[in-house]
Amino acid sequence: MRLLIVGTLKGQLTTATKIAMDNGATVTHAEDSEQAMRVVRGGKGADLLLVDVALDIRDLVIRLEAEHIHVPIVACGITTDARAAVAAIHAGAKEYIPLPPDPELIAAVLAAVANDSRDLIYRDDAMAKVVKLAQQIAGSDASVMITGESGTGKEVLARYVHTRSNRARKPFISINCAAIPEHLLESELFGHEKGSFTGAIARRIGKFEEATGGTLLLDEVSEMDVRLQSKLLRAIQERVIDRVGGTRPVPVDIRIIATSNRNLADAVKEGKFREDLLFRLNVVNLKIPALRDRPADILELAQHFAKKYADANGVPLRPISADARRVLTTNRWQGNVRELENTMHRAVLMASGDEIGADAILSPDGDRLDLTKTPPAVAHATFAAEQVTRALVGRTVADVERDLILETLKHCLGNRTHAANILGISIRTLRNKLNEYADDGQPIPPPGSGELRGVAAA
Repeated sequence: MRLLIVGTLKGQLTTATKIAMDNGATVTHAEDSEQAMRVVRGGKGADLLLVDVALDIRDLVIRLEAEHIHVPIVACGITTDARAAVAAIHAGAKEYIPLPPDPELIAAVLAAVANDSRDLIYRDDAMAKVVKLAQQIAGSDASVMITGESGTGKEVLARYVHTRSNRARKPFISINCAAIPEHLLESELFGHEKGSFTGAIARRIGKFEEATGGTLLLDEVSEMDVRLQSKLLRAIQERVIDRVGGTRPVPVDIRIIATSNRNLADAVKEGKFREDLLFRLNVVNLKIPALRDRPADILELAQHFAKKYADANGVPLRPISADARRVLTTNRWQGNVRELENTMHRAVLMASGDEIGADAILSPDGDRLDLTKTPPAVAHATFAAEQVTRALVGRTVADVERDLILETLKHCLGNRTHAANILGISIRTLRNKLNEYADDGQPIPPPGSGELRGVAAA
């Protein structure tokens, strides 16, 4: 994480600086907003700005927005004046911290606002194979393509590869190619020179240069326009980039990790993605299975999120009940891990009693998750199956077998041959069982009739 402290509060923020650096972050200082802008334009970048509340935070926010620089701001000050805090939030700050800071508070804010505490949680063998391959190739500089459905955790895996690489102490820079308009993406990637287009009021260093020495994640690279793909291919092949409006190439030293939720082979056939670029990016492919295809991960992740959001919301950590676990493991999770995380956040807030019960496992509209995504007939069948299963508990195998045989025989209107075929037993075994039940006084369906009599037919 890269922390930029803006203002004249260096002494007061010694604790924040130390906490950030102890967690592997780099800390830069700027005296005022103008110097802060030069820092974020100049290639050092920032994942979080800690800004003196005495500065004009709104002006800084406007400057950042004008140059399409997206970075969260936390205001701080030596006063606990509520009006100062409210004004800072209204100006665009995400949070306000009084100084000198409480170490635990500032550590929590840094982690929450910068969102830099993503854990790779897994138990299923299918995911373990992917992680093993990621560990095997992490130390190389090979380009990596991570594929999988939306919400499976592609960026989390990319960070995992970076933290186990030789570039771990250098920047990890991520850019979402699908979220940035086409006419701005080139500038975001490669930077621009002052005056190269309307709004280019100063030189801006792009993500390639920011990531020098480290890793650049091209999230959803399949959404990049074909014309820009050719420039990306050159950058990867020759390790040089051209800023927009620049007159000379700029060397870069980065590792590329790309992600896609689309089938890029199909995109190549459709002419929407360059085949030569795919070859360059797809040196190693890490394909993350959908959550429904790694069922052992569901409860492991659910427990992780239950603890995470219990801590975040200051509520007791409750175990997940057996019924709730059943709901979680039988859901299809079309939104994958992201959907599961949101569901568990709701469950932590909605749960009452000593456990997180099935009634707390809800869809966004508040309905029980196991009843909302299936047609009524399917939901009814599921409910009926549950009732049958519960009815078996506490009974002996012999009793259950007897009822199964007699009910099957009723269904076949007393036809012994048909019943034996359905049950998967011989006609001799069936007759022996029926004689045994008749001796115990059980009514036995007669051959070819729906009526019952007290003895088995031979």
